[in-house]
Amino acid sequence: MGKTSTKTLSSDIVNRALLDSFVKLNPKVMFKNPVMFVVEVGFVITLLLSMDPNIFGGNYHTRQQMFNLAVCIILFLTLLFANFAEAIAEGRGKAQAESLRKTKTDLMATKKGGNGSWDLVPASTLRQGDVVRVQAGELIPTDGEVIAGLGSVDESAITGESAPVIRGAGGDFSSVTGGTKLLSDELQIRVTVNPGESFLDKMIALVEGASRQKTPNELALSVLLAGLTLIFLIVVVTLDPMAGYAGRLINIATLIALLVCLIPTTIGALLSAIGIAGMDRVIRFNIVAKSGKAVEAAGDVNTLILDKTGTITIGNRMASEFVPVGQHSQQDLMKIAVLSSLFDETPEGRSVLQLAHENGLDVKREAYSDAENVEFSADTRMSGLNLTDGTTYRKGAVDAIKTYVQSLAGHIPSDLDAKTERIAKEGGTPLAVVHGNEIYGLLYLKDIVKPGMRERFAELRKMGIKTVMCTGDNPLTAATIALEAGVDDYIAEAKPEDKMRLIMEEQQQGKLVAMSGDGTNDAPALAQADVGLAMNTGTTAAKEAGNMVDLDSDPTKLIEVVAIGKQLLITRGAITTFSIANDVAKYFAIIPAIFVAFVPELKVLNIMDLSTPQSAILSALIFNAVIIPALIPLAMRGVKYRPVTATTMLIRNILLYGVGGVIVPFIGIKLIDMLITALGMAHI
Repeated sequence: MGKTSTKTLSSDIVNRALLDSFVKLNPKVMFKNPVMFVVEVGFVITLLLSMDPNIFGGNYHTRQQMFNLAVCIILFLTLLFANFAEAIAEGRGKAQAESLRKTKTDLMATKKGGNGSWDLVPASTLRQGDVVRVQAGELIPTDGEVIAGLGSVDESAITGESAPVIRGAGGDFSSVTGGTKLLSDELQIRVTVNPGESFLDKMIALVEGASRQKTPNELALSVLLAGLTLIFLIVVVTLDPMAGYAGRLINIATLIALLVCLIPTTIGALLSAIGIAGMDRVIRFNIVAKSGKAVEAAGDVNTLILDKTGTITIGNRMASEFVPVGQHSQQDLMKIAVLSSLFDETPEGRSVLQLAHENGLDVKREAYSDAENVEFSADTRMSGLNLTDGTTYRKGAVDAIKTYVQSLAGHIPSDLDAKTERIAKEGGTPLAVVHGNEIYGLLYLKDIVKPGMRERFAELRKMGIKTVMCTGDNPLTAATIALEAGVDDYIAEAKPEDKMRLIMEEQQQGKLVAMSGDGTNDAPALAQADVGLAMNTGTTAAKEAGNMVDLDSDPTKLIEVVAIGKQLLITRGAITTFSIANDVAKYFAIIPAIFVAFVPELKVLNIMDLSTPQSAILSALIFNAVIIPALIPLAMRGVKYRPVTATTMLIRNILLYGVGGVIVPFIGIKLIDMLITALGMAHI
């Protein structure tokens, strides 16, 4: 996983982020973040005051001008640090987009003309509905559906996976992505997108953050931060007339410093970076989220609904057991089964050889190079091998094999029917295996559950997420697969409308539902679900309906998505708690410094024993600035998620980030004050 990831702080990303930090100082950009916009306004005012301390009235001396300049510089650095946090998060996405863009070259495509001819045209001119031909070794020019042919496709440019995948006409594995490479055979593809709308184009836009919208939670928090900023702005503005009534004068730069320290600048500066980093972490797991809302919703998922075929199971029936009949041993049966499948290139045939290999039996093809391969046909419903000496090996449907054996005057074992019925009742497919006219046993073919499913579903259960498998199989087969996979519940003989009904029933109970699927029949359910994770191997309809696409086509990736969603919410909450807790120390630093001159009794609040009022204000302001870059790694990495209860998580947040948010500023401000004093700047 994570093939498209880049280093968080590579030199290229840092250099670009530093430049973007200045670009983002544009007031039109800053206005989108009310908290930091207030800081920018404060910077402009203090800049003017540093040029002329009496520009807004008063009678200040030159030393006050130096103080104003110091405040101005610290506010400017605060803005740069905030912009740098967002730019560094965006920079990683831009770097990923650049690597994806390299796969988008100016391709030529072989397009089918109106008269049936094949014409070479630029891929950029292809439109929805056009038909193109791709031959082995060529890049697929754009997204589409295979309408003819079967071939092996290298999707490593998109997914990072080196293993090729099979794409062919019909079924749920006909979708192809532009920029991938056809390794074998020839495909005819119907284009499903117009220029600029391909999956790769959307990926580039998403990872760049160009179309990123704020999530509902993020918008709500932005409103809260704007509200707190407005409240503190009113409070600070009223201090000046109150001081004037008491016959005192408070410098405007001091009031701005107080305002900047009291408003939630830390979370205001890091809020956007946290959201961008959350989407970036999803991308590093080879999942493309079409919106931040989907990632956030994943953090609160209660129910996960999965399609069985191709999602929980591999999708092809595979050999899982050798069942001997009559007096034959399993070893004898295994050898006959291997010979009957030796040149069978179907998934079923290869699975027989694999199962035998796992049981210690390997047969070299070279030893039977002169044998005749008998391919499966609908008429005989058998396949096998004919040796040059007349010896035959066959495997096929039980009734077809029985007829075949009887035609050769062979004997039907007495336990064949009972064992055949047992396999059928368990939801498997029995194939009889015969050598000459003698039946040696049965191959038990079944849907194979993907490796590690049970453990992954156990992890989801720990997270409090209920898993439900949907399948069109009969109840007996469904129950067998559900038990083996370890899901909490299942629905057998399910139709697309059954999946929709289940999702809506869960949502009506106030639950958030995630759906994972890959077929066209899954599209309505993927669209209805709060989180729709479509497999990249699936159809275009499924990928369009879902709000996330898994490039590795691993449905259990939803575990990572859920963990990242929870991590996003926890990180945002942790830094918000830390930011608000910071204000406690700033009160004790700045309030006494402002009012101690005309309310000497407030000196008792100077519990940090800060050197001078000017030093106290500058120390608090500097700490307020430097804490932003100090928290960038946490915002980018995220607070580690652990599957614990909400109460435990809340207590942990309060103890670690709440109490820590109070203690750290006391220590930090005091150390900065000592440094300022040592540098002789305590009285500027």
